[in-house]
Amino acid sequence: MPRYVIEREIPGAGKLSPQELQAIAQKSCSVLDQLGPKIQQLVREHARQGGFPANSVAEVKSIIDPTTAEA
Repeated sequence: MPRYVIEREIPGAGKLSPQELQAIAQKSCSVLDQLGPKIQQLVREHARQGGFPANSVAEVKSIIDPTTAEA
């Protein structure tokens, strides 16, 4: 199943409280539940319904992190 990185430019996001960030995440999860299992094809619709931007959407082709170094 493809995975995506979605960049969202939310002005002032760095100043939001943990509760405000939680509310945004809860809204996102609610929209995902409504859209169903094919969200990968509906990223921009997810953003529209959630009321937050999707400025950039890119499919993750590979991940390089500390576990990449493990044998």
